Amino acid sequence: MVRLLRQLLRPYWGSLIIILLAMLTELAASLATPWPLKIVLDHAVGPHPKPDWLFRLLGKSIVEDPVALITVAALCILLIAVLGAAANYVHTYVTESVGQWVANDLRIRVYHHLEQFCLAYFDKNQTATILSTITDDINTIEDFASSSTLGVLVDLMTIVGMVIVMFVLNFEFTLIIIFITPFLLMFIIRFKSLLKQATRKVRIEQSNVVAVVQQGLELERVVMAFGRQQLEEERLGAASRQTVYAALKARLIKSMLGPVVTLVVALCTAIVVWRGAFLITAGAMTIGTLTVFLTYLSQFFSPVKDLAKMTNIIAAAGIAVERVGAILDVDMSLPERPDAREAGPSKGEVIFKNVSFAYNEDAPVLKDVSFTIKPGQRVGIVGPTGCGKSTIVSLIPRFYDATSGTVTIDGVDVRDYKLQALRDQIGFVLQDSVLFRGTVRENIAYGLAGATEEEIVRAAKLANADEFISKMPHGYDTPVGERGATLSGGQRARIGIARAIIRNSAILILDEPTAALDTESEELVMEALERLMKGKTAITIAHRLSTIRSSDKIIVMHDGRVVEEGTHGELLARGGLYADLHHAQLRGSEAQITVAAAS
Repeated sequence: MVRLLRQLLRPYWGSLIIILLAMLTELAASLATPWPLKIVLDHAVGPHPKPDWLFRLLGKSIVEDPVALITVAALCILLIAVLGAAANYVHTYVTESVGQWVANDLRIRVYHHLEQFCLAYFDKNQTATILSTITDDINTIEDFASSSTLGVLVDLMTIVGMVIVMFVLNFEFTLIIIFITPFLLMFIIRFKSLLKQATRKVRIEQSNVVAVVQQGLELERVVMAFGRQQLEEERLGAASRQTVYAALKARLIKSMLGPVVTLVVALCTAIVVWRGAFLITAGAMTIGTLTVFLTYLSQFFSPVKDLAKMTNIIAAAGIAVERVGAILDVDMSLPERPDAREAGPSKGEVIFKNVSFAYNEDAPVLKDVSFTIKPGQRVGIVGPTGCGKSTIVSLIPRFYDATSGTVTIDGVDVRDYKLQALRDQIGFVLQDSVLFRGTVRENIAYGLAGATEEEIVRAAKLANADEFISKMPHGYDTPVGERGATLSGGQRARIGIARAIIRNSAILILDEPTAALDTESEELVMEALERLMKGKTAITIAHRLSTIRSSDKIIVMHDGRVVEEGTHGELLARGGLYADLHHAQLRGSEAQITVAAAS
């Protein structure tokens, strides 16, 4: 935690110095607060001799005039209060400012780190847990940075300062406090360990609640379609109850601290009052001195209380740092070689040579895959579910790296390219064209940084999207809703194609772009895809074989291997797996036509 905070706070040393000076001013004001009252009680109202330092500080005329002395003391009380309040305002605002910027820096740092990861990390980790870390845990660290970073130092300085002054006032009373304080600190240390364990459990259960809610909301249409609202509520209820139990256990531990500290303060105060009264009666102490000592006594345990309460914040921050560190300490980024090259204008040649890949070592997905795609070729990849089609196209832009073998573009291993340069050469059109919350214009321009209005409209027209966009209430400025929920499947697909057109990449990867569309939408999308693929290397994953019949080459996958290659006609003539898949789909289509005719 210390190492991470030091890194985060390094850019804000100037602000930290201002905070420290403000806190020292508050400390001075706190130490000075009871002294004007002591002067009034002992030297203006009381009969005690006036010390030399008072004459040197205020002058003989004021010190010997009770009214003037009381007036000056009252003004000093006001001045000390104003000084302390101003210092408190400065340190509170600047500290909050530093905390907010630290959280901002850390949030960006974690997100940037995540953006460098390959997809394997996200395959193995819940999105809800990651979201909880980026939001809740970083907010916890921000609270710690805002309220505790220098507060610990100032509280310790306050304790030391008060102990010194109390020693001067009364050695006997100070020993009482010094004797009790170590036992209190030992209790706090033991308390911190228990609290940290309880806080860790609370954070885990809170992440589970986020996971349940996120899944339910993302799949709300499925939930409604199957009428499973009650089941989702029960899941949330179970996760929420576990959070309640964990939070109550943590609160039970936290609740022990306040009463223990309060009892210690009361015990010390009772001893000092009892002993002080006897000393005043015997003339060995003044009322003003006892008042200053009692004030310091209450203030002495205030920073001790703060340090005790800070164990809650430190425990929570410690868990938050553990969870953030669990992301920052993981290196699942795809390595980029020091001499990685920029990609010039790509020809679009793609070659797989003896490529194998496994998400888990004991379950290979691709096994010694080899094929060549020439520049400008249209290639279809087909095969049964789970045969490795999507994995193949994920290796081209380096979403993952091959376990063995090489993938090359224009004769260069994809691992020799700079990642951004590599991916700039590749455009994607997916089966479910996921759109971002924002306007139609923003979603089309997502394919090309700095896209002009002319480029956006041209891409929309080529994608057969301009017509329906122009009819929307706000045209290209119409919001599309989360994940494009306000648009039909065909409209989302055409905006996805426009996003790929504006990118103008040499290589296109099409993952079942028409699978979920009706006939009318499919015709419009296929027309747009024809424009998109013109002169480019196009790799299409297909279940519906009719969409790739005109491909220059069809690669047939089975059990992670390439089992056939050729054109549609050549593969049918061989009578292999492709022919079986074709005949099976043909029989299915004929059955659907028969059912439709009968109805």
